[in-house]
Amino acid sequence: MNNSLLPKMKAYFTRKLLDWNARNNRREMPWKGEKDPYKIWLSEIILQQTRVEQGRDYYLKFIQQFPRVADLANAPEEKVFKLWEGLGYYSRCRNLIASARMIHADHNDVFPATYEEILALKGVGTYTAAAIASFAYNQPYAVVDGNVLRVLSRYFGIETPIDSAKGKALYTGLAGELLPAKQAGAYNQALMDFGATVCKPQGPLCDACPLKTRCIAYSQKKTGVLPIKEKKLLRKSRWFYYSVLRYKNQVFIRQRTDKDIWQSLHEFPLVETAEKLTEQQLIRHPGIKIYLEKGEITGFSKPYVQQLTHQTIHGQFIEIRLHSRPDTLKIFTAVDLPYLGEFAFPKLITTYLKEKNVNLS
Repeated sequence: MNNSLLPKMKAYFTRKLLDWNARNNRREMPWKGEKDPYKIWLSEIILQQTRVEQGRDYYLKFIQQFPRVADLANAPEEKVFKLWEGLGYYSRCRNLIASARMIHADHNDVFPATYEEILALKGVGTYTAAAIASFAYNQPYAVVDGNVLRVLSRYFGIETPIDSAKGKALYTGLAGELLPAKQAGAYNQALMDFGATVCKPQGPLCDACPLKTRCIAYSQKKTGVLPIKEKKLLRKSRWFYYSVLRYKNQVFIRQRTDKDIWQSLHEFPLVETAEKLTEQQLIRHPGIKIYLEKGEITGFSKPYVQQLTHQTIHGQFIEIRLHSRPDTLKIFTAVDLPYLGEFAFPKLITTYLKEKNVNLS
């Protein structure tokens, strides 16, 4: 790229984006145009690692249940987790609760108004802090998310990997240079929306793009190549075998407390293995055999799969009817079937329960 053209490219980029935003504002999203920092924060946390279509309903439910940060701070954790159920990445929910309580205790239920104070909230990184500061207070902080990285990489023809230390510094600096200080909120929203609707990861709408005449990736036919990532995502597989123990009209569950996936959610007694087991192997497994001494298997579920960012979870449920209650179940909570809906479970388990016609509403 000719460096002498760079200032003109930057000015053109910012101007065209703001013009595009004025004509193509995505007002259908309930958080668009929102100035309440609490609601902006909720939307940003919910939309982390979540599609807009899915996050929209959760956002509306949270706003209805907890219209103010004080309502969220004072809510029972189980109620908040139940409302979050199915959204995944449950560390976000734990951080949401912790931050709400921090705002309640340290800021008298008033949402922080400076970038530094917002950044100090649990689960809030530089991107989320910049989004809240610019959208709620129009403070000059540039947001840099996946959409922004993709647009900048393609338009300026940057081949430095976006996940490298050098790339992160380069893109962050460039994003700040492009930001119009007096229109920070509008510009940030425009850039994010543009990446989501025009400069998409797959099938970008180049023919309708207002930036195409100066877009380097378009002129060099590199839209399918940029942006570049340095690291490949490695996924591991885990096999979860759950014993669904029925004693009279009760089943047994416990809360996951380890710092692992699904922390704070509930589950049935679990046997985890590094590889798939056959039904005969499961019957002989010590973690399941112990229940068969006082009961009998009534069925095996079909296999279930839940794909996480870095893991593939394979799940199966062994249904066991107990004739008496084993002492080993003292660490579990006995729950009447109609009350299972009061507890939050991972999606893998809720899918199974719904297919078994267990009412979780």
